[in-house]
Amino acid sequence: MRITGAVAVSAVLALGAGACGSSKKSGGGDEVTIGFMGDLTGENSGLVIPPKQGAQLAVDQYNATNPKVKIKFKAYDSQGKPEQATTLVQGAIKNDKIAGLIGPAFSGESQAVNPILNEAKIPSITPSATNVTLADKGWSFWHRVVANDTVQSAGAGLFISDALQAKKVFTVDDNQDYGKGLATGIKTAVSAKGAQVQSDSVDDKATDYSSTVNKINQFKPDAVYFGGYYSVAGRLFKQLRESGFKGKLMSGDGSVAAGLIEAQGQQNTKDTFLSCGCLIDPEGKSNDKAKTFAADYKAKFGADVAIYSTEGYDAATAFIEAIKAGKTSAEDINSFLKTESFQGVGKEIKFDDKGELAAHDIFIYQVSGNKIGLLGKAGEAKPTS
Repeated sequence: MRITGAVAVSAVLALGAGACGSSKKSGGGDEVTIGFMGDLTGENSGLVIPPKQGAQLAVDQYNATNPKVKIKFKAYDSQGKPEQATTLVQGAIKNDKIAGLIGPAFSGESQAVNPILNEAKIPSITPSATNVTLADKGWSFWHRVVANDTVQSAGAGLFISDALQAKKVFTVDDNQDYGKGLATGIKTAVSAKGAQVQSDSVDDKATDYSSTVNKINQFKPDAVYFGGYYSVAGRLFKQLRESGFKGKLMSGDGSVAAGLIEAQGQQNTKDTFLSCGCLIDPEGKSNDKAKTFAADYKAKFGADVAIYSTEGYDAATAFIEAIKAGKTSAEDINSFLKTESFQGVGKEIKFDDKGELAAHDIFIYQVSGNKIGLLGKAGEAKPTS
């Protein structure tokens, strides 16, 4: 999820006690603490709880092998707020002596937190923050296991132009880092394919979007793409449908959550599509690892895998592989991440010199009833209706 102060999961690898880079003796072995930071109780928590659970599953499975160095998992609830995330990460570094962080999940809080982590030489892996500029800050301790917004925009734009055959597109954003970046990328992608485009921004705290709805209906687009989170997307799409709009509706990874359907209502979800750099495969049809992961996840949490569940699991696994290799200090873990390469549940986990994920897969989903179904990769996906 490119997340701009709204949906972000952040797991923190922390050394139990003592100076950063040391480890705590627990019984007969060492212990390393892994924390998780993100919106766990706010309005977009539906995007963050799944990756947090994915990370928890990876840690629990690792600890069950009774390794020499065990992992303690600690959650930090930022509610997706940059100022809250900043306070939390300072405490995590100073008091918990973290050796690494999974997250933050949102781009907005990532902008605020990662300068602090970089200065403290603490590695981070975000499962969902997708803003393009995060990779251009020169942070040598930053990584992500999801494609950025430029990659997502290209994939979603291809789907809108080719699969949906949209000649007129209206883009809307929530005037936040993540939403604006994604909507701008969609505009660029579909314009290159010859589509006419108009755009507008909405206040993510507002509830009445009649001004934007009127602009859309006057333009009469074939498709509307919203950049932002599901809480706003649901309100906007519902008002569009109630106004009589019959075109296609689409949003990005920040809207791939059951909350979108709950806000929009099943009667308004027809022809709603979603793009994401995440693989959501509750039936495990894509590969054997995904099948095993889906079964283990449901057995533990009593729910199907959801948005960024696999990315949370893969981010935690990246840290776990470093610890298994004997790397327990923050700087040693970071050095290991630079050369790490393994097949994750959703995609190959390998980072370039900026911390970007080497794999560029974007997946398309379609809402049907109360389900968000996988259509396939962007270049291959076709709408079912």
